[in-house]
Amino acid sequence: MKLRKRILPALAGVGAVLLAWQLVCSTGVVNAYVLPSPGRVWQTFLKMTASGELFTGIFVSFCRVLKGFFIAFALAFALASLRILVPGSEPYYEYIVQFFRNVPPIAMIPLLILWCGIGETTKTVIIVLASFFPMYLSIVKGFTGCDPRLLEVARSFDYSRGRAFLKVVLPSAVADILVGMRTSLGYSWRAIIGAEMVAASTGLGHMILFAQQMSRTDKVIVGILAIGVVGRTTDWALGIVIRRFAGGTAQNGWN
Repeated sequence: MKLRKRILPALAGVGAVLLAWQLVCSTGVVNAYVLPSPGRVWQTFLKMTASGELFTGIFVSFCRVLKGFFIAFALAFALASLRILVPGSEPYYEYIVQFFRNVPPIAMIPLLILWCGIGETTKTVIIVLASFFPMYLSIVKGFTGCDPRLLEVARSFDYSRGRAFLKVVLPSAVADILVGMRTSLGYSWRAIIGAEMVAASTGLGHMILFAQQMSRTDKVIVGILAIGVVGRTTDWALGIVIRRFAGGTAQNGWN
């Protein structure tokens, strides 16, 4: 019953959008060159699926996202842990972190191309810059938000700083860590598409840009829809992990 209550409104919303889209195309309000009909987009999707072009682009982008995402997580976790385990270290890097947090990753692309070319390094760095900061802030929030009473109990048992971190602080921060990862995953997809449009010869971003240059609006729309579906699927999968390990939506605020 709950599943039906969630699926039916979603299908109704999608159906309304498709109906409006078809009506606009049928009435000729918008030129078919600018906005192809849903039927034409569907046929293009089938052709791109049959040729393997779409799946190749998805796979390439997905691998890039995973690589940059996990590098960003490792860096964010290490830096946040350093902040907790060595409190005096924070002033040495916090201002640098806050500075780069306000610099859009896309703005770094010209410089990265000069330094690294248009290879995988540039795209990996862009994803890391995009996904690092939300994860870092969430992990720090989780670490610093640990119940002081739990830390007091740990001290009463003569726990070292490291042991208290592993046994008390880290378990209490799991929910914030997972939510930070889920937020950053969305930023990773946004970043890779932008990077692939500028500095790539493969991937969904390049596919969309090339289709635009060839005046294939239908392919552009298929690429956009593919990004949305794949991004939503990865977000859904990570959401399941959050519900499994973080106690459900009431605690973490995600559906």
